[in-house]
Order: sequence, then structure tokens, then C-alpha cells
Amino acid sequence: MGIKVQRKALKFTPDASRVVTRFFNNGEIRTKQLILKVLEYSETKVAEELAKTLLEFKGRHRNLKKIFRHHCENFRDLFSNMGISYENLTDDQKMLIGAYCTMEYSIESAALFNPSMIEDLDQSFLKEGEKRVIISFRATGEGHLSSIVFRRGILDEENNLHVLKVKNHIDLPEVGYKMSYDKQRFVEKMQEIKIPDQFISEIMDPLPSHFEYYALKDAVKKLLDDNKIDSAKQLALSEMTWLVDSYYDLTFSDLSDISERVIFPNSPAESRGIEDARFVQFTDDDGSETIYATYTAYNGHTIIPKLLSTCDFLDFRIMPLHGNAAQNKNFALFPRKIKGKYAMLARVDGYNNYVVFSDRITLWNDPIKIQEPKFSWDLTQIGNCGSPIYTEEGWLILTHGVGPMRRYSIGASLLDLEDPTRVIGRLKEPLISPSKEEREGYVPNVVYSCGGIIHNNDLIIPYAVSDYSSSYATVDIKLLLEELKNSMQ
Repeated sequence: MGIKVQRKALKFTPDASRVVTRFFNNGEIRTKQLILKVLEYSETKVAEELAKTLLEFKGRHRNLKKIFRHHCENFRDLFSNMGISYENLTDDQKMLIGAYCTMEYSIESAALFNPSMIEDLDQSFLKEGEKRVIISFRATGEGHLSSIVFRRGILDEENNLHVLKVKNHIDLPEVGYKMSYDKQRFVEKMQEIKIPDQFISEIMDPLPSHFEYYALKDAVKKLLDDNKIDSAKQLALSEMTWLVDSYYDLTFSDLSDISERVIFPNSPAESRGIEDARFVQFTDDDGSETIYATYTAYNGHTIIPKLLSTCDFLDFRIMPLHGNAAQNKNFALFPRKIKGKYAMLARVDGYNNYVVFSDRITLWNDPIKIQEPKFSWDLTQIGNCGSPIYTEEGWLILTHGVGPMRRYSIGASLLDLEDPTRVIGRLKEPLISPSKEEREGYVPNVVYSCGGIIHNNDLIIPYAVSDYSSSYATVDIKLLLEELKNSMQ
């Protein structure tokens, strides 16, 4: 293959100093002991200990006092069970107890990988040939818990990426949950994740066609409080709970920089992480634009493909995907409708590439297989490396292939613009494979991307290096398209 790939020297590496606060529950017995001991402190002692904590962590987090109050409030029921009036506690007592129930979590301590790049919504005040971009990453910390973080940068006229300064704080958003649900769609999703029908009927039959969030939560809680239910039913009820919590909204402060925002797991369905977000700038038929991202929610034993949407990177809406094609991982949305329908790349069976069409952006049925493993470097499995990119020659898709020794490489294919189920080009050799310098990391021998863009006649490919760090490369788009068009001859 005569295509030259230019690897850039820029590296994105994990930064253990980037921390968020998390609620720390040390168990009911220990928390009761803690509360009683704090309440034995004099007013002066409480003030002194709180002041020392605030001083030690000053500058690491915004609104620590608010965080401490919120974490203490999580134990309102426990205070009541102990016969303690929550309202009669002093503000300092609440904050000190909250401080003991707070921990720092380093979101990037293990890895910063699987990047996705899109054009920034703001392209003002740039020189000719420059483009402002937003790069998302999968950040991983202790326990391999993944979240989504962002960086902003500018590609210059030679496609060198200049990353803007990363700010000091990391902000968690306000979380709001959807309050009303369509019963039929909710039942279908429960069936898709294989909750047994008898458990679905027991909970859902008494509910109206549109039910309220707390109606389901309360019904499930009553059954879960029954110690006589068996483990299978207990698991099914827990899955219903985390499914209803999978719909939520996020709101960040408009005073925060994009590098200070993190989308951390916020529902039980994501309790083990948010994986591999593929961002895309979607243009609707009326010209309106929305940023979407597909990602995988994982709770330790079940995965749910989910959709994120935003228009400003401040307010986000999170929803699970439905339908018989909403299985497995590797969903990537096309940036526009095709013949009036949404279109999605998928890897429904974990092995092959599919295209799915839909009238609704959250409902995906009847996948159409378009590619199977074919070459020596992708015989284990293939999948996409981000949303398709429009070119006049066809839909350009980056693919990943897994070969011997579970070695991941990045390739490319070309799909017909009007009928993306028709493959009109596919590289016989990968564009990017792990180099000698890149093969060592958290997961050796892996290069992987969640999406790139075209700028100044180059394809810009941000990619992960062995599931530890990230970099990017450029490819002449004209030469790549010529190679793809000739590949099927």
C-alpha cells in the first residue's frame, strides 16, 4: 500500500492529579460510629477539624462545603433510625460528617485513550487554514472505572494540533432523571436485556401505559425489601431499577471550561464504566445541528448501548438504545439521514460490521451485515473506529481489525453515499498498526480510534496507544480515497 501515514509527536498521557469527589459510604455500622463520635465533639473541635480539612483541600475542588453538605444529607434516613434530628445538627457538624463521607477519585490515573475528534461549535477568531476541535477521551482510574473527558485544541494550516491549556478543577454535573416513561417501550427494553417475562409482568402489569419514575422505583423496592425472594428475581428487579435510571440529563456550570467537565457513571447501568464514546456532529434535514455520541454502559455483567446528545457541551441528555439491533458494542451514527432515515454502524454479533436504518434515533431493528473479517490482520473480528465521514466519493469509515496475538490495527473502507450497505472500497492492509514504540501499555499491541475528521486535505486520526495514552496521525485524503476506489478491482 502506497499511502503514507504521518504519526505526530503529540501525546496525551494520563494525569493522576485530575481528581473528582465521590460519596464514600463505609457501611451502616461504621457510619453510625462515626456520627456518634463527631457529635461528641465540642462546637470548637468541630470547627477546627472542618477548617483543617477545607484548608488542606483548598484549590483542588470547587464548592467543597456544598459537596460535604450533600454527602451528609445522603444519611438522612440513617440519622432518623438513630433517633437523631437532622435539622437540629449545626451546619459545621453536617459538613464535617460529610467530609468523612467524601473521597477523591483520580479519573485519569490508569489511562487516557480511545479518542474521538469533532469540529468545535465555535470557529471564530481563527487564522486561515485553522480549525478548532474538541477531543473526547475515555479516562480510566482505579478499578478500571471509565468516564468521558474533553480537551479543546486548534489544528493549524499544517495540521499540527495545538492543545489549549487544561484547567485545574474537574466539575461533576447536576443530574436529573426522566420522570415519565412509555410502558410498552420500557417493557421491550427489559426483554432485550433478557429480564424474564414473569418478573416483568409482576411489576409492569399494574402500571399505566405511561408511568412515573417513582412508581416503578417504589414497586421494585417493596419486592427487594422482601428477604424471601430468590437470587434470580432479585437480579431481575435490580436490573429494572438500573434500567429506569439509565435515562437522565446532565447540566454543567457555564463557568467551567470544557477541560473541567467529566461525564462520570451516573446510573447503576454504568456502575462499571462508560466506554468508548463516538462523537459526531449531526445535521438534520432542516439544517439544525446536534452533537451525538454513542457509548457502551457496563454494570459488571450487562452492557447497554446508549446515546448522548448535546447542543453546547453544557447540557446533555442520556438515553439507552432500543431494538433487536441494540446489542453488543460499536455503535456509530452517520452524520446525516440517508433517504429520510437515521443510519447507524453496528457490530451486533461482536464479529461483523452492520448498517441499521431507523425512523427514530433511539430505536434500531433489522441490522444488515456489510462486512466480515477477511484479511490476516482482522480475522478475529472487525468493527468501526467512529462515525462515517462524508466525502464526495462515499462514506469513509475507519475500521478496527483484530489479528494474531490480539493485535488491533486501524483500517479504512468506503461505502456508497446513497446505499451504505454497499461497500465500494476496503483497504487490504491497515493504515495504522502498533509500532515498536507503541506496543507496550495497559493492553499491549492495540491502536484504536473513536472517530476523526478531514481538515486541509488530510484525514486526521486520533488514536489510542495500547489502552494507555493517545496520539494522532494524518493521511492524505485524496490518496486514501484513490486507494479505496481501486481496492475492489
